[in-house]
Amino acid sequence: MKPMLLSPATDIPNGRGWLYEVKYDGFRCLLQWEESVPQLMSRNGKNLNLQFPEIIQSCKEVYPYIKDFLPLTLDGELVYLSNNYKSQFNTVQLRGRMKKQDVIANHAKQFPCHLVIFDILSLAKTNQMNLSLSKRKKAIQVLFKKSNLPLSVNYESTQRLQLIETYQNGQELWEQIVVYNGEGIVAKRSSSNWESAKRTPNWLKIKNWRYVTVILTKFDKNNGYFHGSIFSDNALIEIVVFRHGLNEEEERTLFTFFQNNGKKISANVWELPPSICVDIACIDFDGKSLREPMFHSFNFEAETTDCSWKHMQRQLNPIPENIQITNADKPIWSTINANKDDYLLYLQKIAPNLLPFLSERLLTVIRYPHGSSGESFYQKHCPDYAPDFVLTEKEEDIEYIICNELQTLLWLGNQLALEFHIPFQTRQSKKPSEIVFDLDPPSVADFQLAITAAQKMKSIFDQFNLTAFVKTSGGKGLQVYIPLPKNRFSYTETRIFTQFVCQFLVEQEPDLFTTERLKKNRNNKLYLDYIQHDAGKTIIAPYSPRGSEKGLIATPLNWDEVEESLTPFSFTLPAVIKRIENKVDPFKFFREVSNEQAFSDILDQLKELAKKK
Repeated sequence: MKPMLLSPATDIPNGRGWLYEVKYDGFRCLLQWEESVPQLMSRNGKNLNLQFPEIIQSCKEVYPYIKDFLPLTLDGELVYLSNNYKSQFNTVQLRGRMKKQDVIANHAKQFPCHLVIFDILSLAKTNQMNLSLSKRKKAIQVLFKKSNLPLSVNYESTQRLQLIETYQNGQELWEQIVVYNGEGIVAKRSSSNWESAKRTPNWLKIKNWRYVTVILTKFDKNNGYFHGSIFSDNALIEIVVFRHGLNEEEERTLFTFFQNNGKKISANVWELPPSICVDIACIDFDGKSLREPMFHSFNFEAETTDCSWKHMQRQLNPIPENIQITNADKPIWSTINANKDDYLLYLQKIAPNLLPFLSERLLTVIRYPHGSSGESFYQKHCPDYAPDFVLTEKEEDIEYIICNELQTLLWLGNQLALEFHIPFQTRQSKKPSEIVFDLDPPSVADFQLAITAAQKMKSIFDQFNLTAFVKTSGGKGLQVYIPLPKNRFSYTETRIFTQFVCQFLVEQEPDLFTTERLKKNRNNKLYLDYIQHDAGKTIIAPYSPRGSEKGLIATPLNWDEVEESLTPFSFTLPAVIKRIENKVDPFKFFREVSNEQAFSDILDQLKELAKKK
């Protein structure tokens, strides 16, 4: 059986009788489930079970809840989600090409995919394909509810089988897709049946095209394709090969231009020095080339020097229309030559990693209106001029900002809020969601003390069977995190633990560490701050920049990076962008860790110890 196909469209259809979904850039897949182990079948009939073991494992885990509905056939997309509206195709494609099981298993652990479901073809031996889409949607909703499966897509969730949410308002969904740089939207007639291998106007795909300006550099008459490049580090790099989108006159014009102005390098190939620019429509950039490129228009206004790597990044990541940006060229970090636009692009790229830690927390920011070298001030209260989309919550006469969405993050970025400080609990709780130890050496020159302290803490936590995480502070120290289950342990209880750990380390290494709060009495020792972990206190959020002129970021680390050669100066804004593009986020699985039983056990022991004293 081959999947039903989508027809391309340029406009979102309106009116009654249409339903709307996010279109994800992945592998179309049918889930055929008869026994405990289902079969993942690609649109070309290839079995993908070996390539996506995390999906199969997730299905095995929900089998007890879903077995009464078998046999079952579901239609969906295999995706690697970068947010709730966007999937990274190149990650899924890379997995699909893998052959060795150990390589696949390692990739699945680091880059776990999801299977997002949007249709049901059979249910408990009953054919659903001839039912209307609206009836099939109701059936799949019931199935997912009774099977305790997610009813909407959540990129943070470890449940690998998720349901694509259906929307009644296509324009509202489109606005979210544009904000989060999704591939596009799917519009489906609610009365439509499911028709195998058929492309019909009942299912439409509307792409969220981005437009990238490139320099024409080559024409190959053998296949009729034109080549486009941009400047990166003063060298031309090719990022696109295209011919689609050109009409006959445009194609003739370009061919003639290459013949008259280019250099013939073989029988049917011409090269052109940088002289003419065109705009290419695409849906993304996969690291090497533009995805689904199509000629859009000539760009006679652009200079070839405008076609740079930085300019492409901005064109691929447009600022949402409801965010008004002022003074985009304003210098922010002179040491790393970063302006406000660089900062906003960083926030767009880092949002999937940063927002989970800001979400539902009363936010305190430090603003630098004149850049990192100018004056700064703390801001807790949301200003009166904040746009309507900024969510707030009042506590003790302060109207705090709640930064759950990218729009709020970018608005704060335009206000030059360079530092994001968060409490240890969410606004729904009075109890901490994590413990954080702040390892504060006397100076950057003493950073080795923070490394030593973190390593010794890790040894202690390993003995306690506690999973810990570590990040740079973005300054001169390190910070060690222990995730906790929601609403389980009080600050009084966590204080018992933090005080014990810090005092134990001071007893073990009195020449290196201290818990003395007064700087003048620390004698150049590293300060172990356990008092800071309390209600009303805050900590710099993971991936938040700092206001220092060096443009340093509070960066999550892998524990094997915490060794002698580690330096905080490695983690500047541009370096962290490259880091998240090439490495797994060390805090990616932070919320999967509970530590409940291990922490409860050690807490009981410490309470008993205190009684004996």
